[in-house]
Amino acid sequence: MISKPPRRHPSSPARNAAPSHQAMGALRQLFDSLSREQRRNQELLVSLAFAQRSFTNLQRFLELIPIVAARLVGVEGALLVPFQADGSIWRDHLQAIPAASCQDVLRRVAAYEPGLSVGFGTDEDQVSAMDHLVRRLCPGSALFATSVVSRGRPRGRLYVFDPSSGLTCTDFQRRHVQMVADLAGVAIENDQLLQEARRHERVDRQLSIGAEIQAQLLPDRCPVIEGVDLAARCRPAFQVGGDYYDFIPTRPELIGRRRERGRWALVMGDVMGKGVPAGLLMTMLRGMLRAEVLSGLPPDRILHDLNQLAQEDLAQSHRFVTLFYSDFDPRSRRLRYANAAHNPPLLWRAQHRSIGRLDAAGLLIGLQPEADYGLGEVRLEPGDVLLYYTDGVTEAPGMTGDRFDEARLIRTLDMACRSGQGSQGILETLFERLDRFVGKDQQLEDDASMVVLKVPEAVTLPSVMASSSSLTS
Repeated sequence: MISKPPRRHPSSPARNAAPSHQAMGALRQLFDSLSREQRRNQELLVSLAFAQRSFTNLQRFLELIPIVAARLVGVEGALLVPFQADGSIWRDHLQAIPAASCQDVLRRVAAYEPGLSVGFGTDEDQVSAMDHLVRRLCPGSALFATSVVSRGRPRGRLYVFDPSSGLTCTDFQRRHVQMVADLAGVAIENDQLLQEARRHERVDRQLSIGAEIQAQLLPDRCPVIEGVDLAARCRPAFQVGGDYYDFIPTRPELIGRRRERGRWALVMGDVMGKGVPAGLLMTMLRGMLRAEVLSGLPPDRILHDLNQLAQEDLAQSHRFVTLFYSDFDPRSRRLRYANAAHNPPLLWRAQHRSIGRLDAAGLLIGLQPEADYGLGEVRLEPGDVLLYYTDGVTEAPGMTGDRFDEARLIRTLDMACRSGQGSQGILETLFERLDRFVGKDQQLEDDASMVVLKVPEAVTLPSVMASSSSLTS
């Protein structure tokens, strides 16, 4: 028997080797192309992330956003509409490519009236209306839009489009565009946080300057005045205020014992408002007041003239000043005073063990050009205590929400005076009580200033003859 050779099957590997090899080559080229595209996209995203870390100029970084977004999708056009912190369109940072053909789009979006209002970015209907506007401005272009979000807050809107052909974004490309939008959102938020930090730094510098101004205004120690014991302190708050107290000799040319026995001006004031402007205004008024003291006029005339001198400057600043001005003569122990709407000082009378107010009619400094001020006069007796203070004391809030108020201050002063303490002891008692009321380690809302003047119990009036002879010696 003769065996026949086997017949070859038409689908044998030898017959299909060439087509199979071609298919594998084409598949390999496709994989290589996808790998190159993936590497390119990764490099674009990595470069953008590096730029975000490296750039300090937000404008330069946002210029990259449309470029990278368009390249990732493989289109010609992209538009970035960032929002400001208040949600309105940030017109200064609008970005688009191609720049030449997108000028009208940028102009129309920048002039989009609803987008200029606060909270626009959080209104979904308004943002959707802007999407329709962008679509109308890009006729014939397929368009894909996504939100620029950071920490749950809308920071803008990113659009990609292609005017020359249809746009079909795969899920993979959409995720890439969203990554670009997220990087833009973080950059916008970081810039806004940086600007806020800089504003706080500027405020801190202003407060520091204001604190220095205020510290220079206040005497570093109380002067020696014959027949009285003085103590003073200003407790500053976080915010710099306009508290001011001063001790001014009416005859600064005198020295030694002659100055101690001369007439002294004792002043307590407060500029309405806080911060550096208040400190600067008080600096100006301090200079004016010290010049007025040299005139030797009585307190009511000094406040009248000071009001006229400071009228223009205070009117321009829209601020006013409360000021209690008094002068004290150690030889007679007579205190003359006038008040420009400041908290009336409290006078504790040792003989009657009671407290009254020293007050006189008068308007705020700077309120109106022609203002008259009343003149008061009182003679201080041995053991008497006079307390000057600012409203930062009586307006200090406690832990329960109540204010320290004048009644509480009067009770504390009465207790301290009855204990027989000197002026420094009385001052310490008043501040300790204030601190307990406000709460341990709690900061005051406003500066609290107090000056205590006490006439020691053992003081006797010097004779007129002795005073005259000492002045002529």
